[in-house]
Amino acid sequence: MSRRNGGIVGPTNTPVGGLMTGVASGVWRMNDVLTFVSNNQWPSGPQNIDNSCRFEDGNNDYLVKTFVTPTNQYLYTISMWVKRSLLGSNQTLFGVGDDGSNNATLKFTSDDQIQIYDHISGVDKLQKKTNMLFRDTSAWYHIFVSSDRSISSPSTQIYINGVQVTSFAANTEYSQNDSGKFNTAVNHYLGVYTNNSEKFSGYIAEAVFVDGLALAHTDFGETDSTTGIWKPKKIGKLGDVGNNTFYLDFKDSSSLGNDASGKNNDFTATNLTSIDQSTDTCVENFATLNPLDSGTITFSDGNLTATSGSDYHATKGTIAVNAGKWYFEAKINTPAGGSTVDQFIGITGDNTAISGTTYDNNPSVLYTGSGTIRKDGTTAQSSLTAFVSGQIIGVALNMDDLEIEFYNNGTKQGSTQSISSFTGFYIPFYIGANYRGASFNFGSPVHSISSGNADANGFGNFEYSVPSGYYALNTSNLNTYG
Repeated sequence: MSRRNGGIVGPTNTPVGGLMTGVASGVWRMNDVLTFVSNNQWPSGPQNIDNSCRFEDGNNDYLVKTFVTPTNQYLYTISMWVKRSLLGSNQTLFGVGDDGSNNATLKFTSDDQIQIYDHISGVDKLQKKTNMLFRDTSAWYHIFVSSDRSISSPSTQIYINGVQVTSFAANTEYSQNDSGKFNTAVNHYLGVYTNNSEKFSGYIAEAVFVDGLALAHTDFGETDSTTGIWKPKKIGKLGDVGNNTFYLDFKDSSSLGNDASGKNNDFTATNLTSIDQSTDTCVENFATLNPLDSGTITFSDGNLTATSGSDYHATKGTIAVNAGKWYFEAKINTPAGGSTVDQFIGITGDNTAISGTTYDNNPSVLYTGSGTIRKDGTTAQSSLTAFVSGQIIGVALNMDDLEIEFYNNGTKQGSTQSISSFTGFYIPFYIGANYRGASFNFGSPVHSISSGNADANGFGNFEYSVPSGYYALNTSNLNTYG
């Protein structure tokens, strides 16, 4: 689910002057969900969105389509759901044109604002940049733009999660029947700017462009009457609308650019493969790693892969729990050199501060690369299986009985560890040093899975069988099994 400013469900934010501004913690806490569940207020019946497409700027991946002559170039609508991975850099969601002086874009700026512009011969015909900041890497944003420059008072409107943006750091509007590059017979890209720069890192779901109509944001989403949460609406076929209309639902892993609008406006995928199809969506939001609560860690693959620097540094996940039974995996990646022992995988308290070079947290329970289990900074068990590149580490967290178990390639390691002395919320935790790395799988993996195992609720794609009664870390499971 997405979260509106001032709402309860979703990551905790400190709003400062507008929607999703200020500092975000990047954490979903179970009690926020359970508050709504207990009052029978969890949103029901949203549009079923099964998949998103995961983009990574370092992979040079994007989608491209050359538009044809538009039905009406002066009217268009853009709608997409977006979950960010990387902050603090220019990142294009929708780029248009191949000429540095004649192009258009919808993007996140290096200041984490949303900007849309359309310029010809280096002159801005449209330029809108929000004052709002969008810094939460665990939340889904619905970004909606409608533009009509066929009328005497042209209007380009931006809505984020159902709320209209009215405060702009830059605000230049089209003139009537103004020239522009959006919706013209040139290349249109998802995930990259026109000169193959400003690549996007994160997830995009339900990407829609409508040629010839300036639609309403309520055609794509609606506010839940009880919770105030903005949620998607069923789009349906758009085949009777506009020559360049497209609807990318990312359901076909072998053809992520497949157009589901009925217009056959398929995009060509570059450096995107089936593993880039994700089940992390605005309806089923899965945990990732949290760059907002981290030491010196390099994140990639939609914030599911963590790579350390030379010293010990740590990061946490984005979903914290205090009830229920939960399972996740991590694949040990090939190190730059040496052994794989400088890695620690387990749990810690979600409010526990991460110090710069620590290799333990208190409280914490960690399975280490040297084959030990450490609890609160002390070795609890030793002589277990040490980490080897390619191994799958499993973590089964039982918050009902206050226990945790670890697995290596499906084999249990050591004895069940009690966490009865722990209080509060607990969260996935990773520590690495000497350029080690691991790819986490909270249910939507970034590495190939040879077997494929879902939890009992049908969520997740894990290498090894999910222990009975345990579930993947996503928002639906928090609702049902927390």
